[in-house]
Amino acid sequence: MGRMDDFNELAVPAAQQWLFACCASSRWAGLVAAGRPYADLADVLAAADAATAWLDWSEVRDAANAHPRIGRPPAGGGREDHWSRREQSGLDGASAAARAAIADADAEYERRFGHRFLVCASGLDEAQLLAAVRSRLGNGLRTERGVVREELRKITALRLGRLFDEPA
Repeated sequence: MGRMDDFNELAVPAAQQWLFACCASSRWAGLVAAGRPYADLADVLAAADAATAWLDWSEVRDAANAHPRIGRPPAGGGREDHWSRREQSGLDGASAAARAAIADADAEYERRFGHRFLVCASGLDEAQLLAAVRSRLGNGLRTERGVVREELRKITALRLGRLFDEPA
């Protein structure tokens, strides 16, 4: 039996727990879990995108705030912690000066928008991450909320792919 079959057969609370590792929104996890059974990852991703679109801003903000700050991946050993470290691995060789510049831009972003900076960091190095924070500081509130929702969607899709690819 494959991972998708296992997921489709889980009790609702267990399915929601699996999904919560991908997006820290109880409503999102509930919406995606309720759509089971899924035939394949493409079906799950479509349901995940639809569920992300249904979240109100406070739910998107809370899901964004559940992510570690850029440049400060978590030290824990859980699935989400492992994924976050992997996603931010482009900073592994960053200098102290680059990390400080990112931390300063990140703090300015949080003061301006009232939530954590969220970006799909997978494959980005320190220069790209710093440029992303700085460029988004120029966004208006409405524009930035749309960008955050899209970044959450991208991170969630990446994590869903990992969830169904990685061994149990």
